[in-house]
Amino acid sequence: MSDLYDAILNGNAPAAAEAARKALEGGAAALELVQGHMVPAMDEVGRRFECEDYFVPELLLAARAMKAALALIRPHLASSGAEPAGRVVIGTVKGDLHDIGKNIVASMLEGGGFEITDLGADVAPEKFVDAVRANRANLVCLSALLTVTMSSMKTTIAALSAAGLRGQAKIMVGGAPVTQRYADEIGADGYGENAAVAVALARKLVAPGKPA
Repeated sequence: MSDLYDAILNGNAPAAAEAARKALEGGAAALELVQGHMVPAMDEVGRRFECEDYFVPELLLAARAMKAALALIRPHLASSGAEPAGRVVIGTVKGDLHDIGKNIVASMLEGGGFEITDLGADVAPEKFVDAVRANRANLVCLSALLTVTMSSMKTTIAALSAAGLRGQAKIMVGGAPVTQRYADEIGADGYGENAAVAVALARKLVAPGKPA
């Protein structure tokens, strides 16, 4: 089943789907395919991205390969009752139409075993609130690429607090103009500098026993 790992690492979507199909037909457990092969592959993709061995095109290809395999595996995960690593609501905040970075983070998180609800771009605070309630999310990821839309992150966090959801869901922010200092100022629980960092941070934030 290292074929599945290699296909994702190399960004080969058809090979990833074929490896997943063969593994499932051979009796492999869906959860083991995810935790034993797909998550490690995406972790390695993230490591290579951080080391600048991989760049955005390789990241996108790996994410596409992971999604191709996951499309076959997901029904088996559902039938086995396997719980996701966490339930994430992600979107680019109101006023900002950029979504490439958000899409990469969403794909990396999905490859890391998280259940993703992607709200897209230009998302109003109320839509985040509704999605967190509807999906029982325990992590919210806010993205912004423009300095002028960063204030929408603060507004969204305020809306989640007003709705009484801050005890349920941690909030992670990211995007080109965002800094750790700004994340602290607006009351976010974490700041992801890039997609690889975001996955590791997400795991910490939703870890069992992590105080709300």
